[in-house]
Amino acid sequence: MQLVVARIGRAHGIKGEVTVEVRTDEPELRLAPGAVLATEPATAGPLTIETGRVHSGRLLLRFEGVRDRTAAEALRNTLLIAEVDPAELPEDPEEFYDHQLMDLDVVLVDGTEIGRITEITHLPSQDLFIVERPDGSEVMIPFVEEIVTEIDLDEQRAVITPPPGLIDGSQAVIASSRDEEGDGDEAAESGKDA
Repeated sequence: MQLVVARIGRAHGIKGEVTVEVRTDEPELRLAPGAVLATEPATAGPLTIETGRVHSGRLLLRFEGVRDRTAAEALRNTLLIAEVDPAELPEDPEEFYDHQLMDLDVVLVDGTEIGRITEITHLPSQDLFIVERPDGSEVMIPFVEEIVTEIDLDEQRAVITPPPGLIDGSQAVIASSRDEEGDGDEAAESGKDA
């Protein structure tokens, strides 16, 4: 099975290095020198990692045959794809591959069905589950421990405890100090009129 493990960013320097946006929890395994990766678009690869290093908090890679800035810049926005055994699991039991989470049923703690995971979006700050509801609408659920309390691969479900308004907008609680001050002013004014 194929997993997207990184996206190539801009060229770095003049010797063919590129920055990469890492999309794997195991970069030391998936993006190590010698790794051969498929690409999207396929015409850009396959690419073999020659060297890798961290510079100012960013991973820089150089690929075999890419020797200058022009060649490196031509790879910008290319996805790097690793071949992974579907039975392979991450070392940390609290981590999951996207393919393990796809199509899981999403339920509340009391068993109420919310929908099923149809997509996982990776953002810089957190991952999001895109959940298709039974009526065909979609809801986005942040994949954070406070909301997704359990992933049960045996039962094929994700248990969530959403805050008010995440699933049902009519339950949203709006908290604003301005609203509270306004309510106080209105009460004071109504007291003057009485």
